[in-house]
Amino acid sequence: MELRHLRYFVTLAECLNFTRAAERVHVTQSTLSHQIRQLEDELDKQLFERVGKRVMLTDAGELFLDYANQALGAVDQGIGALKESAEDLIGEVRVGATHTFNLGFIPECVATFLTRHPTARIVVEELSADGISAKVKSGELDLGIAYRPGTPDELWFEPLYNEEMVLVVSERHPLANRKRIRLVELHRQQLVLLPTEFATRAMLDECFRACGAEPQVVAEMNTIAPMLGLVGRTMVASIVAANAVTSRSGLKVVLLESPTPIRTPGILWRRGSKPQGAQMRSFSSIVRKLALSRSLKPQAPLAAG
Repeated sequence: MELRHLRYFVTLAECLNFTRAAERVHVTQSTLSHQIRQLEDELDKQLFERVGKRVMLTDAGELFLDYANQALGAVDQGIGALKESAEDLIGEVRVGATHTFNLGFIPECVATFLTRHPTARIVVEELSADGISAKVKSGELDLGIAYRPGTPDELWFEPLYNEEMVLVVSERHPLANRKRIRLVELHRQQLVLLPTEFATRAMLDECFRACGAEPQVVAEMNTIAPMLGLVGRTMVASIVAANAVTSRSGLKVVLLESPTPIRTPGILWRRGSKPQGAQMRSFSSIVRKLALSRSLKPQAPLAAG
C-alpha cells in the first residue's frame, strides 16, 4: 500500500464519481479505477459499490475512510513541519546549564542552533543542578542540561551518555605521573570538592564509603573553575569530569577505578512539556547529536595522565 492509494481512495470517497475524482488527482479515469482495485485487492475488502455511473462507499469503505484521513493528515502535518525553513523559525529557547557544560558543550550547541535558525533566539543561564531543576519545574526554563538529579520529582530526565570522573592534580603533585589510581588510595589525600548539597558530591561520598576511603576535604567550592585554579596552585587534588580539564590548563589527569565514579548527563524537562515548539525540538535534537558524537569519540590522551 502506498500513499497514492490512500489519496485516491479519499478523493473518490469525497467525489463519489470517478471522472471528477480523476480530474482532482490529475490521473486518467482508468488509472484511478486500477489503483482503487489494487487497494481493495490488498485489503481484501470491497471499498466501493459501483452501480452504473454511481459510486457508493461500502460499510468497509466507511470504516477505512476515517483511518485513511487520519493517516494522510499525519503525513501532511509531518511534511509541513519539514518544510519549515530556518528563516521562518522564530521564538525563544530558555536553557539552563551547569558550569561544566558551559565550558564547551553548550556554546557548540548554541552556535549550531543559531547557524540553522538565525531568526530564533536562545537564552542560556549557568546555574547549579538544583537551580536548574527549580527553574525547569517553575517553567522559567524550557529545558536544562545537567546531571541526573537525585530526586526527579516533577522532572523527566533524558539521559545522553555516561561520563567517567577523573582525579586532577598539578604537575608537581606526587600522583602526577600515575596513569590510574584506585579510589581507596585517596585515603587521607587532600581534596577540593563540590559542597555536600551537590548530587555529584553525594555520589563521590558514596563511592568513598564503598571502598573505605576517607579523604581530607580541605576546601569546598561550588563551581569548577576555582577548584581547578586551586589544584594548579597547591598540592590539593580534585575530582571532576574529564571534559572540564583543557589541554592548556597545565593540569594532569589520572583515571579512577575500583570504583570508577560515573555521572550521567542529560536533558531535564518538566513532566508533560517535552518538547513544545519547533525551536525546542531543533535545539534538543542538536544536543542529542553532539552528545552522541562526543560519547563515541575515543578518550583523549590528556585523560591518561
